[in-house]
Amino acid sequence: MRERRGGERKRAARAGPDHRLVFTDRVLVTVVHLRLQLPHAALAELYGVTRPTSTRAIREIRPLLACSGFAVPDRPGIRLRTLADVFAYAQAEGVALRIDGTETQVRRPRAGRAGRGAPAVVRGRPTRADA
Repeated sequence: MRERRGGERKRAARAGPDHRLVFTDRVLVTVVHLRLQLPHAALAELYGVTRPTSTRAIREIRPLLACSGFAVPDRPGIRLRTLADVFAYAQAEGVALRIDGTETQVRRPRAGRAGRGAPAVVRGRPTRADA
């Protein structure tokens, strides 16, 4: 294809995705989804976009938030990027950590599809999805 074209593909100015949500709205959609666990369709309705647009925004912004880590209030230079960082900070500061073991409902694959036999947790007890 390159030979027929005579070189690399030439991109037009402003070529690329046309984001229906500006960057700040994409960040807000992602933060609201992570904090409140609202479905993508509900977020799309709130922001006046389609569900795939909200899904794409979350998929693009979530890794950026994960890479930046978490700021510690009243400590401007500290960023907690891994679970080990959280445990080390808690031990150094004498903070007791609690782990939330709340279960969340997950979708199972339809019968006959890959992953159907994987273990699942239903109503607090471990079961097998194919049982």
